[in-house]
Amino acid sequence: MTEPGHVAWPPAPITTERLVLRASEARDRAACIELSASPEVGTYVGGARPRDELERSVPDVPGQRPGFFVAELDGAMIGYVQLLDRRDAERLGHVRPEGGEAELGYMFLPRAWGQGYAAEACAAALAWFAEALPGEPVVLTTQTANARSMRLAARLGFTEVDRFEEWGSEQWFGVWTPAAIAG
Repeated sequence: MTEPGHVAWPPAPITTERLVLRASEARDRAACIELSASPEVGTYVGGARPRDELERSVPDVPGQRPGFFVAELDGAMIGYVQLLDRRDAERLGHVRPEGGEAELGYMFLPRAWGQGYAAEACAAALAWFAEALPGEPVVLTTQTANARSMRLAARLGFTEVDRFEEWGSEQWFGVWTPAAIAG
């Protein structure tokens, strides 16, 4: 298993048809706070966090870690994709007995929903991942009640592995392999 430290970070920005995926910058702080404070965004991730708490706790440059891609549209952050965080072996849902799989996560501002931006950004990040860490699987967990996320997982080529109860809700757990982007 290749560890995240073996991936050159940050990579050159990734340009898609409409977006730029890049490392986080100080100008992204306000959008990161808006994401975490949004009741709509928080619906399936434990709820919105208080804005005043976020103003105190979010660093000047949020998300400064390998695998955290800002999704930028017309020069402004509309969301993010994270891809090199490893799934804790103690949690439910794994494709390897020892755990530690790369896990896809993403959040987009409500004004960006329904326009295909999350699919475009996640697909580009997965293509980067397949090149950076050939053969590595990626896992994704989402609440089964999150219909948008369930559709996105299918669109991206994730295959269901398991369902389980976590955080008081039924979770869908799937895996993606680099071969999924070939089609």
